[in-house]
Amino acid sequence: MRCLPALAAQTFTAFEVVICENGGIEALAALAAVVPDRLDAGQAVTLIADHSNPGYAGGINRCIAARPDAGAYWVLNPDTVPYPEALAAMAELVFSGAGDAIGGPIVLPDGLLRTCGGRWSPWLAYSRAIANGTPLAACPTAEEVEPHLSFISGASLLVSQRLIAEAGLMREDYFLYGEEVEWCLRAKAKGLRLRFSPAAVVLHYQGTTTGSAHDISGRPRLAIFCDERNRILTLRDTASFPVFAIGAIGAGLTVLIRYGRRLAFRALRHALAGWWAGLCNRRGKPAWMTNPKEAQCEV
Repeated sequence: MRCLPALAAQTFTAFEVVICENGGIEALAALAAVVPDRLDAGQAVTLIADHSNPGYAGGINRCIAARPDAGAYWVLNPDTVPYPEALAAMAELVFSGAGDAIGGPIVLPDGLLRTCGGRWSPWLAYSRAIANGTPLAACPTAEEVEPHLSFISGASLLVSQRLIAEAGLMREDYFLYGEEVEWCLRAKAKGLRLRFSPAAVVLHYQGTTTGSAHDISGRPRLAIFCDERNRILTLRDTASFPVFAIGAIGAGLTVLIRYGRRLAFRALRHALAGWWAGLCNRRGKPAWMTNPKEAQCEV
């Protein structure tokens, strides 16, 4: 439970914490046993539950709905440790009206950057992390990042009330992976502004919530399937049909190259299943999680 002590150490203190547990009754009881009612700095902590397991975006949307009058919302993974100045740096941009979706450097435990936001290429339905592998000490400036910024990592993303009002909530039919990409692309299409703050550093123990930190051949089926499916769904939801058609073909080729060159044939099978599910516009929780027979393809 590293995240809550890090929140208590934030220099910006006008906030409260809402946590959504969607792992079932036993998971809720286990979490309630270790989560305090207040942080050490005094901020209230509220625990809510959704036993239907609505996925990543569903949990975030439940938290937002629980505090409809908040001035802004900080989407933050539980496996993160924000630096003390992180929230203050982002809040300054949101509350000054300078931005509607704010992110900062996401750094891994080895001191290398995981991302400073990302670029989205519709022609390949592919997202690329900005500054991935760069030492934190060499973090790029906002002026270097923002011209290329298509989306902000959902590991740490501060959004304004205006973004919620004009762009809406996260889509819940992706279940896991890529929701923040589509959300940010949707916000940009509405004329809302994405910003990057180098001071909003967040340490991320990547993948501990979904098992996605494994090497490519060892990633779980769910992570591979949803990752590839949701690339296609993001393309479908944000691009014109000609771009969708080209991007879907490009995405299929990148799947073959990415997994095939590593001889990761089990992972390739799951990736192609996800790619096909995206083409068929299958959404939500994968059918094989509750039904051994996949749903029929619906375009």
